[in-house]
Amino acid sequence: MSTSADAAGRSPRAPERGMDPRAARSRAAALAAAQELLVEQGWAAVTHVAVAARSGVGRTTLYRHWPDSPSLIYEAIAQRIASARPARTGKLRDDLIAQLNGLRALLHDPVGERGMRVVIERAGVDPAFAELKESLYQAGSGGFRVIIERAKESGELPGGLDTELAIDQLAGPLMFHRLLAERTFGAEYVHSVVDAFLAANLPRRKG
Repeated sequence: MSTSADAAGRSPRAPERGMDPRAARSRAAALAAAQELLVEQGWAAVTHVAVAARSGVGRTTLYRHWPDSPSLIYEAIAQRIASARPARTGKLRDDLIAQLNGLRALLHDPVGERGMRVVIERAGVDPAFAELKESLYQAGSGGFRVIIERAKESGELPGGLDTELAIDQLAGPLMFHRLLAERTFGAEYVHSVVDAFLAANLPRRKG
């Protein structure tokens, strides 16, 4: 699969600086149409024909930017991931809470939630979606990885802490709560997850 973010974990491609405003509007319209179709009718509806009809963007243009449907779905979801990415403060607890609140918002956003469900469902039977799932995982977990690695370097978290396991401990409860249990939850739940993680992993001070 060739996507607008060819390497796993790369952020969705932003409009090029100096891009013709008409091209930027066409790109935005196409992604908005893809997101609407995904929510309304599911992944199978996100075709170049349907997106062109809804957005008014020509199919030739769509194929030039997104050569196949998975690449179009990827960027439609990745755009939401990028918009949920918070600024960092340098304070471990605050940054973890902000990062998890971004994930919480994504899980309660119709495009984000439907997109993740679709990718998980299709990944087992379609290699393009399996690659898409890995790319989205890298994009979504990258912020956690940076925060945790920096905290390990500064001594706020143990240097031997398994970063991937830490991401699972933080993001896993939210994914389970929303995608499997199908429950909604607020910021209080996020705070409880972060505080439980920190209580289990902060280095103990010698008395």
